[in-house]
Amino acid sequence: MTTKKRERLDVIRDIISTIKENRQIKPTRLLYASNLSPQMFKEYINELIEKKFIKLDVDGKDKKSFSLTKKGSDFLQEYKVIESFIENFGL
Repeated sequence: MTTKKRERLDVIRDIISTIKENRQIKPTRLLYASNLSPQMFKEYINELIEKKFIKLDVDGKDKKSFSLTKKGSDFLQEYKVIESFIENFGL
């Protein structure tokens, strides 16, 4: 049995989906949920923040959490459309 390496877009979808399910999620919890190395996780998170798919929230006690932006939510919806399109063609 071979384990298929997740594609870049699948990883992005997984991270965004996890944030959406939790509304807000702490960095450590998201790291564990993403199943990535800390370095890879940081790269993906920085890119998603830079492209405004997610945002980093810091409360008054310096507690950090991630939340989804409208752009991130829109990406998730469009990604589902693409997935069902591919599935309908049996790919």
